[in-house]
Parts: sequence; structure tokens; C-alpha cells
Amino acid sequence: MKRWVEFSIAMTILAAAAAAPAAQLTTDARAAIPHDVQQLVVIDYKAMQNSTAAMNLRNRVMPPELKQFDEALNKFTLKTVTAAGKTSQTGEPIDNYVDELAFALFRTSSTSETLQTVGVAQGQFPVEDIVGSFKAQKLKPALVRTNNIYPMGKTGMMLCFVDPSTMIFGSKESVTKALDARDGMIRSMLTNNAMMNAMQSVDSNPLWSILDDKGTQTMMKQLLGEAGSVTDFDTVKARLESSWYSMDFSHGVKFDLTIQTGDTFAAATVSSLMTAAVMLRKMTGSDAEKQALNATSIDSNSGKLEVHFATSDSEFAQLLQSPLFQTVVH
Repeated sequence: MKRWVEFSIAMTILAAAAAAPAAQLTTDARAAIPHDVQQLVVIDYKAMQNSTAAMNLRNRVMPPELKQFDEALNKFTLKTVTAAGKTSQTGEPIDNYVDELAFALFRTSSTSETLQTVGVAQGQFPVEDIVGSFKAQKLKPALVRTNNIYPMGKTGMMLCFVDPSTMIFGSKESVTKALDARDGMIRSMLTNNAMMNAMQSVDSNPLWSILDDKGTQTMMKQLLGEAGSVTDFDTVKARLESSWYSMDFSHGVKFDLTIQTGDTFAAATVSSLMTAAVMLRKMTGSDAEKQALNATSIDSNSGKLEVHFATSDSEFAQLLQSPLFQTVVH
């Protein structure tokens, strides 16, 4: 989970290198995410793929567990079928059809601490051609009720099209769980009011993430650093209910993080801890870091902690080379 938090924070930075429209999930995509989702990261995939800077940065910060998903998309190709019924040796990567990409880290049940990851890709997929290619290669699907799950070549992952524009992929276990949610066998994220409310606050952005209470607690521990070791944080961490963050780069770079707490006292306490963490970093930070921290505001209001950061493109580029950035992504 720690690497997930580091990745999701750094992936928000990727948006600064690739301007893009909103990355929104359809109802079918949301329905395929199990109820007990701990963190959801949604990316405008086309924008990231079309930016050399974003791809280079992605290669530095993406943790192994998510890199497997990305590589699976890139390595899995749509092989054309000849008139004789044979498949070509090479094909078009399926990620050419992906517009939005989401990663969901979820608990297998409300009482379990076991975490699984499922990928959700949105785009206009040539489903009939893909299935025809599977049949020509004599790849037999596993059947989950009426859903066909196909192997993604030699990637070790499985995929299933829940409709022509939505593909879920991952391990057989995680894909099966996603189908259970989509088919109503278990609860889906659509019934998770806290996460659905958090999503409404950020899904108009090209890259965004939402976290539940456990995901938020882990993220805050990472962000606070030494300040997160004090007794005050242990007192209020159970009050951290959810969080969401996004980035806007239409005029420079702006980062917004909101943490929903149980009450005004908890929000004020976490605000004080965040302020202390910023002061500690200012004492040892580089000039670029100090400038960035000076551009960061921390406020609490009505049970919410709000963190805002804004800087110019050039100043942000300097920040990416700083020890502070390295600490966040490694």
C-alpha cells in the first residue's frame, strides 16, 4: 500500500506533463469495482502515452505491481486473422484503443485485510476482432456465469469485456471479483457512498485519485514523515474518513488535496501536524523545495482539511529534481 500511495501522488504529477480533458469512469466501469475499494487512481491514458516527459517520469515512479498492468496492456496485441483462418505473428497493441485507465486496490471483503488490484480500461474496443483472434489462436475462455475471461497472451493476466467500451483485466481472482460486483453477486463501489461522494469532487480532472479511511491514513502517515510519529496523529488517524486529490495545469501547476475527517477538531489537529511537517522540511530543504512549500496552503474548515499547491511550470520543473520529490516517489 505504501508504494501505491507513492505512485498515486507521483502519478498526479504526470498530469503536469500532459494536458488532457477529464478522465471519467462510466457507470459500467464503476459497477465493476468491488465495494471495499481502498484506493482508485484514474488516468487519461491517451494524454500520458502521447507525452515523452510523462512516460519518462512514469518509468521512474510506477511501482512493480502497477507496472505489470501497464506492460500487460502494451504487450497484448490484436493479431489479425487471415482468410485462411491463421493469425499474424505481430499485431496492434490493445492499449492503442485505451482512452482512460483506472487501477482499483480493493479488499476482498469488508472483514478482510487481503488486497487485490484490478485494472479497468475504457475505449472503443474492436471486441469482435479481438474475440476472433482468440478463437483463431485456439485460446479457450474461462466462464464466469455468462462472462468469458480470456488470457492476455503470455502476460499472466486475464481480461473480460463487460461491454464494447469497458475492459477489466488482472489476475483471474481479481477479474472474477470485479465480475461478481458488476453482476450483483457482491456489492460494488456504486453502493459505497463515501467513495462515490469523493469521486464527484474530482472526476472532472485528467488525473485523480480517491482513498477510503485506511488508504487515507496510510497516505497521511507518508506525507507527515516525522510529524506523523507524534501522539496527536495516533489520536486523530481513526477520524480520517476519506480523501481525494487532483491536478489542474491550465495556468501553471495546481494541486488540490481534500481530507474528510469526522469533526472540526480532527481536521484542525491534522492541519497543525501538516503545518509542522512543512516547517520541518523548510529547515532542511533546497531553495526549490522552500519555494514550493511557501506556495502551499493548509486550511481546515467544517471537518475537512484542504491542501493547495500552486506554482509555475518552470518552478515545478526544478522541484522535480529536488530531494523532496525523490523522497515522495522512492
